[in-house]
Amino acid sequence: MNLLGAIDCFIKVVEAGSIVGAAKTLGVSAAAVSQTLGRLENHLDTRLLQRTTRSMALTESGSVYFEKVKRIALDLESAQSAISHAQTQLQGHLSIASTAGFGRHVLAPVIAGFAERYPQLTLELSTTDRKINHLHEGIDLSLRIEPQLEDGIIARKVATVPFVICASPDYLQKAGRPSTPADLQQHACLAFRYPLDGRLLRWWFVEQGQRFEAGINATAISDDIDALAQMAAHGAGITRLAEFVAAPYLESGQLVSLFEPGGGSTFASAAPLEIYACVQERAAMTSKVKAFTEFLQEFLHTRWPAR
Repeated sequence: MNLLGAIDCFIKVVEAGSIVGAAKTLGVSAAAVSQTLGRLENHLDTRLLQRTTRSMALTESGSVYFEKVKRIALDLESAQSAISHAQTQLQGHLSIASTAGFGRHVLAPVIAGFAERYPQLTLELSTTDRKINHLHEGIDLSLRIEPQLEDGIIARKVATVPFVICASPDYLQKAGRPSTPADLQQHACLAFRYPLDGRLLRWWFVEQGQRFEAGINATAISDDIDALAQMAAHGAGITRLAEFVAAPYLESGQLVSLFEPGGGSTFASAAPLEIYACVQERAAMTSKVKAFTEFLQEFLHTRWPAR
């Protein structure tokens, strides 16, 4: 027997003044309420209610029992309210890890807004491109790109960010503008060395639904995406930047986007960057993590919907 359920049923009967009234409150049949009361009385080995077809009254034992157990219902309601309040007013510490570029350009502003919504929550952001361990480093949530995903991690894609192939107007005036991705091998290209394993990230393109890799002539290399953006802005060559890094340079005219539709070239767009929200295990999806993930997705969806 579900003792707490039976006690709640008994309380509802006393408060409603009838079995029928309690049945309406509980959303069950009067027969079900009557059966539950019978099981409770058998469990206690005492009569709680004197009931006839027209009336119902507490026995002496029923009155004593009701005074004791009605506090249980109040305590349960209070406990549920406390949990709801705790979930609404998040407290404690939330540790987030991210790739350096995404953390610097995207997460930092998002965290500012999240902190304003939940002022009792302490937030910690770790920006790194190295491999991280949720358990050993106390990370609640990590934002990763596809090369960082590993077996066993629980990952959900939260955004698809465009990559931009770009160069400064000065460089293009001096070296010419590539017409196709194949032309990149005749240009100075600025490549990103991935800190996790030391390899150069390859430049992927999509043309008419087909994904392909373009060979590049890497004349300068860095493991810092912002350094590559600065190199490109100062005329060192062509580079590939996530849109959130490239945007201010494109807006200011320091960099020009290549391979755009209608730009006089064979149209092939750079394959996008996919961002994943990751936790170590399902139990790690706490109310704090859920709240931040939902807040982040609201922000990201307006700019880069997950596909």
